[in-house]
Amino acid sequence: MPTTILAVRRLAPLWILALLAALLAVGSAPAHAAPDTSVVVDGSQGGRTFDGIGAISGGGGNSRLLRDYPAAQQAQILDYLFKPGYGANLQLLKLEIGGDANSTDGSEPSIEHARGTVNCDAGYEFWLAEQAKARNPGIKFYGLAWAAPGWINGGFWSTDTIDYLISWLGCAKQHGLTVSYLGGWNERGHDAGWFVQLRAALDAHGYRDVQLVADDSGWGVADDMAKDPAFNDAVSIIGTHYSCEGGDGGNAHTCSSTTTAKNSGKPLWDSENGSQDMNTGAPALIRAITRGYLDASMTSYFNWPLIAAIYPNLPYGTVGLATANSPWSGNYTIGASTWATAQVTQFAQPGWTFVDSASGYLGGSESNGSYVTLKSPNGSDYSTVLETTTATAPQTVDVQVKGGLSTGTVHVWSTDVNTPDPATSFVRGQDITPAADGSYSLTMQPGHVYTVTTTTGQGKGTATPPAAHPLALPYRDSFDGDAAGTEARYLSDMQGSFEVQPCAAGRRGMCLQQMAPVKPIEWQDDSDLFTLAGDTTWSDYTLQTDAELAAPGTLELIGRAGTQNRPQSHQQGYFFQISDTGAWSILKSDADGKRTALMRSATTPLGTGTWHTLALSFDGPSITASVDGRKLGTVSDGSYTAGLGGLGLTSYDTDQFDNLSFTPVRHAAAAADLTVTPSPSTVQRGKQLTVTTTLSVPKQGKPADGVNMTLDAPAGFVYDSMAQVFGSVQPGHSATAVWQLTAPTAAASKPVLTATATFAQQGVAQVLRQDAQVQVTNPPPPSGVNDVSDLDFVTSTNGWGPVERDQSVGGTNAGDGTPLTINGTVYPKGLGTNSVSDVTIYLGGNCSKFTATVGNDDDAGGNGSMTFSVLGDGKTLAATGTVRGHDPAQQISADLTGVQTLDLVVGDAGDGNAYDHGDWAEPKLTCAG
Repeated sequence: MPTTILAVRRLAPLWILALLAALLAVGSAPAHAAPDTSVVVDGSQGGRTFDGIGAISGGGGNSRLLRDYPAAQQAQILDYLFKPGYGANLQLLKLEIGGDANSTDGSEPSIEHARGTVNCDAGYEFWLAEQAKARNPGIKFYGLAWAAPGWINGGFWSTDTIDYLISWLGCAKQHGLTVSYLGGWNERGHDAGWFVQLRAALDAHGYRDVQLVADDSGWGVADDMAKDPAFNDAVSIIGTHYSCEGGDGGNAHTCSSTTTAKNSGKPLWDSENGSQDMNTGAPALIRAITRGYLDASMTSYFNWPLIAAIYPNLPYGTVGLATANSPWSGNYTIGASTWATAQVTQFAQPGWTFVDSASGYLGGSESNGSYVTLKSPNGSDYSTVLETTTATAPQTVDVQVKGGLSTGTVHVWSTDVNTPDPATSFVRGQDITPAADGSYSLTMQPGHVYTVTTTTGQGKGTATPPAAHPLALPYRDSFDGDAAGTEARYLSDMQGSFEVQPCAAGRRGMCLQQMAPVKPIEWQDDSDLFTLAGDTTWSDYTLQTDAELAAPGTLELIGRAGTQNRPQSHQQGYFFQISDTGAWSILKSDADGKRTALMRSATTPLGTGTWHTLALSFDGPSITASVDGRKLGTVSDGSYTAGLGGLGLTSYDTDQFDNLSFTPVRHAAAAADLTVTPSPSTVQRGKQLTVTTTLSVPKQGKPADGVNMTLDAPAGFVYDSMAQVFGSVQPGHSATAVWQLTAPTAAASKPVLTATATFAQQGVAQVLRQDAQVQVTNPPPPSGVNDVSDLDFVTSTNGWGPVERDQSVGGTNAGDGTPLTINGTVYPKGLGTNSVSDVTIYLGGNCSKFTATVGNDDDAGGNGSMTFSVLGDGKTLAATGTVRGHDPAQQISADLTGVQTLDLVVGDAGDGNAYDHGDWAEPKLTCAG
């Protein structure tokens, strides 16, 4: 082993010396260090050409909120992503070619919603590219479509789509942007003839330098290219997605490609990878870069996404290189994945060459980590990136430099990616001075990325964000300050495209308009068209907007929008929908897309081409919908307590919205009374009672609008819990709701029933609650010797029809059976059941013995199989084996000493309940008294 010589620069700051102790061990590896690795960095050797590291803005909407950040913080975030020597230093940027449809975290606008009308300023992707280019003039851009506008004829693989892509390239040119790479349809395979046609169209329109990437899916494209010379000639780069171990979001311990792909002569790109948290995903990110080359010969890596500049309730809320979800506060977070990326991008540029002989696995095993070496075109500089993310112990690498490469000072930078912390991210260590023969050693800790380099100019940004805070209420937007064709501040489209346009239907100024006139060619499932805005912490507020239906259809207001799962229709929250006919509803949706109607009714038709004011208000569990200042109805539901607001429509129309506002609710005392009266107030287990709730408005009060009442009863009560709706109650009048309940059967108790009335008075949502206690008692216990069929049941259940007294089970009505008969013997007293059945009788500890004769009734014709069990207070006291048709009758008895509740249970013996006519013949209880 060559002598290790590390020279610390004189007058080095103390913080550097402290970090050296933690990050670099010099010349004395621990006793249990991993096997040493010897690396010869020979400038005369080579490999494939490095094409750069990039990220993806798109797939979809994940950069949306960055556009609305304050200028200072926006510039800081962009610097961290693109500025050389500052942060991620990205060398490539993939841009979504918008198609007005959701492509994961939102819907990106098309430049051409309708055929022939092109808006080159649509969306924010060109703006983002401009910002990237301003910071790094050498950055290259890659365009890819996830969806496409619906006017395209012939599906995605059509001439119309090619024309659309040509138009998009023209828009990029208008913005001073050169697009170097263009793909087909994200993760939807390929049409070889279409790529050939696209190549010809690009050449004919002056885009010969644009290289085609295929197919942004899997390696199968390489096989088809090998069989089709024209297809092979059209495509310059083979790009695949998630080809490392674990796939989408996987661990990337190993990566793979195919022999056909490697032998194609084309660059192989990891054109989408990542899908990981900005911090915990950093180890997989660096593995996909280094091992992606070692295992699969991939020379470029694109992280999905660039940044999580999305509302935090959306999928992948912290996935990317950074998070920026609070534009009103300016707060953002730079993730460890930024610094893992910087460990490559700040030390090697596109056009550098991999040195295959100086790349491999540490100690010859992927469990120790991996390394790749790249050399500069001038043949002097080199950088070696080493990752120890799968290692468990320190290890030393011995390096020998030759072949014309610089043997001068080596600079060392490192990032702890396994335990991310800003203090240990992208830290410059002690310089190394190689020996005269170009040799040196480096001892590395587990869980790190190291870069040793002869280059200079690296750096770590120092900008810090302000603290986060919620978006303050009230919040209003008239859209009058926005230019036509732009997106309104803080609005994040989920499906369709909402842009500011001149108001229609006689209104002056600017309005928000849904622009997609027909259903797009979608990448993700269809849904209502909607856009979200606001703060996930908002709780009690009123969302109000003016709205105009351009065509017959349904408008939608969304409140307390919480978790959204994929696809976007799986949006948790409350929805107020109202159609041109006046039909309206308040719906609740969970994050699995299940919608429940809380209230439905109708009001005066809205019509089309006219403006109306819609509102949806939240005050605790009270949810109130209104139109043109009239309260339509109020429901009570406490499932979701906070969330964003939103606007939408249910069909592809060009409806408009104006004067969007979110205001905190005003709390004022209700001028009304609520009473709740149970009758009787004492009820036996399993018996019925009536509960009456009455809302009264005093003569001097104000009208109560949108009145509805609900009753909440503890578990065990059986009743219809649907809200009862009454509209308006005028002063001096009242509304009464009547509820029929069956008391619990489990045990005696003193439950509390809660009545709730929700309504609005003078525009203020109100909630009144009133409790009433009832007493659920046990029935009188039996005394003496009793036929069970003569006693009251606490409850009874049966597998077919009701449990019959003194006859067998017949049809579905009581009393339609035949005499109890087991194996030819008729019994005058007993219970006729059909499995699975349970008869519950209260004993109160007063009985000592139960006896019965059991069997399958002869009316089953010898069919059926069942079991009989006697349970006392839930414990089995006696049981039979399987009893079948025509079996002799069996005797069953049980000691009931101290038993409070008796259950007589007939089971189905595990084979279904057909013909299981189980008879309890002559069942008797012997009790005291």
